[in-house]
Amino acid sequence: MSAPVRVGVVGLGTVGSGVVRLLVESADHITRHAGRPIILEKAVVHDVTKPRNVTVPNGRISADIRDISEDPSISVAVLLVGGLEPARSMMIELLEHGKDVVTANKALLAEHGPELFELARKRGRSIAFEAAVAGGIPIVAAIGECLAANRIESIRGILNGTSNFILTRMEEDAADYADVLKLAQAKGFAEADPSMDVDGTDATQKLAILAHLAFGVWVPWAEIPRTGIDGLDLDLLRYAGELGYRIRLVAVASRSDGRLAMRVAPALVKIGTPLAETRGAYNAVSIVGDAVGRMFFHGLGAGQMPTASAVVADIIDTVVGRAAITFRTTGVLEAETPAAKMSDTEAHERHFLRIRVKDQPGVLAKITGTLGEHGISIASVIQHDVSGSSDDGVPLVIMTHACGSTAVQKAVAAIDTSDVVRGRSVCLSVLEE
Repeated sequence: MSAPVRVGVVGLGTVGSGVVRLLVESADHITRHAGRPIILEKAVVHDVTKPRNVTVPNGRISADIRDISEDPSISVAVLLVGGLEPARSMMIELLEHGKDVVTANKALLAEHGPELFELARKRGRSIAFEAAVAGGIPIVAAIGECLAANRIESIRGILNGTSNFILTRMEEDAADYADVLKLAQAKGFAEADPSMDVDGTDATQKLAILAHLAFGVWVPWAEIPRTGIDGLDLDLLRYAGELGYRIRLVAVASRSDGRLAMRVAPALVKIGTPLAETRGAYNAVSIVGDAVGRMFFHGLGAGQMPTASAVVADIIDTVVGRAAITFRTTGVLEAETPAAKMSDTEAHERHFLRIRVKDQPGVLAKITGTLGEHGISIASVIQHDVSGSSDDGVPLVIMTHACGSTAVQKAVAAIDTSDVVRGRSVCLSVLEE
């Protein structure tokens, strides 16, 4: 058998602890797949005295990253530190010292990907990042390798498990957003500050990475339109259900005539379709290729062991040389990677509107008249009998026929200035497939 490969792990948080656990408990299995033993040589953490739920052999834990970067016996570094700094500086140091890097940090790659991948190429190293998107789902390998014969036409997915958990529990438990968010935090699905999950940032960064792999262009994640779930309420989910839909935070990227249309936003998905039936902390990705057609990937998108599974798979790929070949041949963030040409053609789809109006005669006619003035026809209306009166108005729910998004936005803006409307209206896209 070949000589052992020595690995350094930076960060022993939730995922890092899972990686160490797999490397130790599944050593024989990993050796069989890698063709040689993979040994944890060093773990670097911020605080070496902190109690941990994983055992690191004596002398193999340190607070100094130089114990990995400057150790010539370590060839693979696993960077499991979140955020942008010091993660960026750490990756640069590891690459500069000749280490191949495995990471789960999607924010780092979405923000500094071009710089880091270019440095890796100059140093003859590789960066493997399957765990950065969709947890245990092998979506990076699927796009970069398994579907290489295809021109990818579209990606549509649920890429944030926290948001999906919240929406699922609101729907199933008839619970308010704030209460379910607290539950998600208690269960470890949401951070103390959940803003990056619930405002769409996390899913948008992941979409930017997938779009680059699929379409070969670079899209700065902050330029992708995004809307989170923090503006949703239980009534919206109930009305969507009455119409035969569920609400999910959906990331969409599609290519037409060489241009990309991208967004992350809550949308209605038809009950019975795969995205609608993706529940809890699960992720799901639908990909359409010109040769293979539509494919669907589903699995746990977060959590210790699913993410650790993807990290260890990348370690194995790096050890056997597959990661280097893939990194060299798939054109991931080459220096000459072109910027994406974004589509100026608006989406043409159905829309779901929730408008709070005064409870008085003639209101419906006024609202539908405004929609008609903007060329929007109505497919259905829900207006339940509401006892009593409310200063907040009563809900009027409208499902439109397919129409341009610009026309809908202008119509809603006009409706919201009306003296019969109370508060801002909600407008969500409807995804039929």
